[in-house]
Amino acid sequence: MPSPFSSSDPRLAALDGFHVEIDEAHERADIILDRPPYNIVSMPQRDQLRVVFETLDEDPRVRIIVVRSRGEHFSSGGNIGGFMEATPEHVSKLAWNIASPARCAKPVIVANRGYCFGVGFELSLACDFRIASETTLYALPEQKLGQIPGSGGSARLQKMIGITRTKDIVMRSKRISGKQAQEWGIATECVPDGELEKTVDRLVDELRTFSPLAQRTAKKLLNDTEDSTLAIAIELEGHCYSRLRQSSDFKEGVEAFNAKRAPNFTGL
Repeated sequence: MPSPFSSSDPRLAALDGFHVEIDEAHERADIILDRPPYNIVSMPQRDQLRVVFETLDEDPRVRIIVVRSRGEHFSSGGNIGGFMEATPEHVSKLAWNIASPARCAKPVIVANRGYCFGVGFELSLACDFRIASETTLYALPEQKLGQIPGSGGSARLQKMIGITRTKDIVMRSKRISGKQAQEWGIATECVPDGELEKTVDRLVDELRTFSPLAQRTAKKLLNDTEDSTLAIAIELEGHCYSRLRQSSDFKEGVEAFNAKRAPNFTGL
């Protein structure tokens, strides 16, 4: 049974609009948006999400983090009134908070269905694997409010799909389906709605079979070299490969391969 999330951090005494479940048996933590029907994200919730990701990143019980929602929509976006009430200093931290899944060393999977708009889309873009239901609609609707995305949405999209398609989504507040998102390289997979949870479960189980150290290294390397030249990326890849060559996990992986058995990775 999932065990409740607990933390001594006073900022997490009362989570706003979401909760956390930890399943130690499957080394999994679920961050569940829990303000149906649209799971609107409040300003305090953004701060708390960052702290939760940082806390789970240090939790030895957790190998994989899953972000999902309760109800038929992942999130229709942020609380519009909160933007008018927030100070400029607070608003300037929005992108940093929502980027916390990318900074997290552990793999992060997001399960999307229904509306995935605004900050809901931006949070999803910061995750490593986006599993979309066929009901999913992605959008950055800020142009309709006389604004632009402010938590990394346009920047991350441009890296993924190029400037032409990003302009089509951002400048027209255009909605795209989960299937289209997969075809464009935004969604990792697009599955029937009834298969969403099972698909995420299978991905969690698959990721758990790999070396935690190798996964953390791969994620950081890919994130760090996204904007680098090819020569620098290859150089950094070589350094990471060399360091992993000295790891116990690599030794175990080679021995398991030669013995034709499943490896027992420890993350060392």
